[in-house]
Amino acid sequence: MHACGELGADYHANLGAAKAADSACTNFLRVKYDDLRERVLAGGSDEEILECCFEKGRRLNEGDLIVWNGFASKLGWRDFATPMLERVKKKHGISNRDDIVTIPDLIDFDEGRKN
Repeated sequence: MHACGELGADYHANLGAAKAADSACTNFLRVKYDDLRERVLAGGSDEEILECCFEKGRRLNEGDLIVWNGFASKLGWRDFATPMLERVKKKHGISNRDDIVTIPDLIDFDEGRKN
């Protein structure tokens, strides 16, 4: 999305940052962010890029998927991403929104799926 100009400016500073979802994901897959970025920019389907991650890093099993999905669904709720979540909520004038407690909630709001 970033390469296509479709990634919101609020997310630019976190691209590849050590304390961000990108690095958590690449660490979980055991691939380097810069290597994955280059692979994505080279093109291919999501499935092809994920397969490349499995080949260069590690293949995930069902337990890994449960752990990742649990982590990703709660990102921003009482963790390292909470300060960033609160800053962005304040910037958008939605600090009072008690229903936006995770990064996925914020993304849903930002992309119009949550009013």
